[in-house]
Amino acid sequence: MKCCMQLAAATGAMLIASTVSAQNAAPVKYPVKPIRAIVGFVPGGATDMMARALTQKLSDALGQQMIVDNRPGGGGVIAATMAKDSPPDGHTIFFGTISTLSTNVATNPKLPYDPLRDFAPITMTAYNPYFLVVHPGVQAKTVKEFIALARAKPGQLNYASSGTGGGAHLALELFRGMAKLDMVHIPYKGAGQSITEVLGGQVQMTFSQPAVSLSHAKAGKLRILGVTSTKPISAWPDAPPIAQAGGLPGFEATSWQGVVAPAKTPRAIVSRLHTEIVKALNSPEMRAKLAAESSEVGGMQPEQFGQFIANEIAKWKRVVKDANIKVES
Repeated sequence: MKCCMQLAAATGAMLIASTVSAQNAAPVKYPVKPIRAIVGFVPGGATDMMARALTQKLSDALGQQMIVDNRPGGGGVIAATMAKDSPPDGHTIFFGTISTLSTNVATNPKLPYDPLRDFAPITMTAYNPYFLVVHPGVQAKTVKEFIALARAKPGQLNYASSGTGGGAHLALELFRGMAKLDMVHIPYKGAGQSITEVLGGQVQMTFSQPAVSLSHAKAGKLRILGVTSTKPISAWPDAPPIAQAGGLPGFEATSWQGVVAPAKTPRAIVSRLHTEIVKALNSPEMRAKLAAESSEVGGMQPEQFGQFIANEIAKWKRVVKDANIKVES
């Protein structure tokens, strides 16, 4: 993920550094009580399953009970706000996502928290690229052919998303903007509904996570043209990176998850949590689980993850502004 390594603005870097600096001395013993892991979505979803898999291993490593606290609502805003307001003593962590830690900033001007100011980044846990998928009836077998087709038919092709302002929608808008395409956006309520419409031919294309589209592609019901990451993925290695295949240098978009703590959590605790989470992520069981979901393992250092969040916020703010995206509150 080359763009993850790029430096953001100096102001963003300063904010991130402040969240992870050693502002307080760590307690002699940590943890001293159960640790609450806040999740902003209902049980059974991708974020919840990641939290439960990791907390089980963390409980053994840290010698304390880990309690997963599901607080759905507001696209994760309720949970993020609760995490922000928790004591910065390491006994509350938050399983954030691209939406709660990045795109919400771009789409919600009244967001009650600031991911850079209010959280101490710990690490990215996993990330998923999207596939550019089309209905088999679309007369394009490569990314360049699809771009040429869309340019030849301005305003005539549709693209589905799992909801206005969501990660897939913003990734699609980044692609559409960089490729200079005039297409019609059709938002649906969830990835399942959007892929169903592409399968039925009502919509020509979408960006879909591998776990949602792979089985359909293997059955010949969808055609995968490219992947939004900077390199092919093992789940479908024939899908070339869109940046190269479409002649769009710098294009990259992924859905990701990560763990943060309230701002001012002592650096020693952040480091301990980072070490144990990365160790858990690299266990054979977790690697196998993520591979089965076509997910890539994370593990960034706290400062690196903080810089990545800043980069993502800046990128998606530009996309929202350029595409004039309006999300109803």
